[in-house]
Amino acid sequence: MGVKITSADKWFSRCVRERAGWRCEGCQSEYPENSAGLQCSHFHGRGSYAVRFDPDNAFAHCTRCHYFFEGNPHEFTRWVRERLGEGAYDILLEKKQVVDNARFARRDVKQRHKSEISRHYREEYRRMQVLRKGGDMERIEFAGYF
Repeated sequence: MGVKITSADKWFSRCVRERAGWRCEGCQSEYPENSAGLQCSHFHGRGSYAVRFDPDNAFAHCTRCHYFFEGNPHEFTRWVRERLGEGAYDILLEKKQVVDNARFARRDVKQRHKSEISRHYREEYRRMQVLRKGGDMERIEFAGYF
């Protein structure tokens, strides 16, 4: 049984893919907006609630790249370290240990329509779309909830 996709997951995933401009961050293939071919790929799995919704823990990957990295964790680690840099990589590892964030995230995602995390990422996604429609074609960063 997999991890259930919540409203917070949905909006966070959209932010990750919008940040990348609907382009795979692995192979650089382009995808139409909201395409199922481009996925939100978590470095530390979605079961790690402390970083489940952390922008540094997620990347836009096509199905092929997502499965490649999932099946080759050493390659994924190398790729993430290179992508984030050593300092940000080390901070991500530290964030993974923050128990209070994990507890809050677990409780919050159960709230469904009252989820603060979901609301935060929905607003970030809408902000990013306005920037994209305004002509910003580069990578658009978004603020993490924690």
